[in-house]
Amino acid sequence: MTTAFLAAFDALPLGSFTGSCAGRRYVVTRSDFSGGAAQKLVAEELGGADYISLNLYRLASGARLKPCEMPEAKVVDFVLNLRAD
Repeated sequence: MTTAFLAAFDALPLGSFTGSCAGRRYVVTRSDFSGGAAQKLVAEELGGADYISLNLYRLASGARLKPCEMPEAKVVDFVLNLRAD
C-alpha cells in the first residue's frame, strides 16, 4: 500500500459524488465504518459497464486493501487517477 494511494483515497469526499477517470464518468460512493477503521468505495461508470469496488482496512499493523473480485492494480489506478467534480 503506497502513501500516494492512501492520500488520494483520503482526499475523496465521503458520500456519493461524480467524477472522471481515464476519460470515463463515474458515480462514486465512499463510506467509512467503525470510526474510519473500515472504508468502502464503489464506482459505477455512467453510460458504461465499468465497475470498481474495494474495501480498505486501517489496522494497527498498517492499511490493507481488499479489492472486490478485481485486480488490486485496477482499483489502485482508479483511485490515483479519479478526479471528483
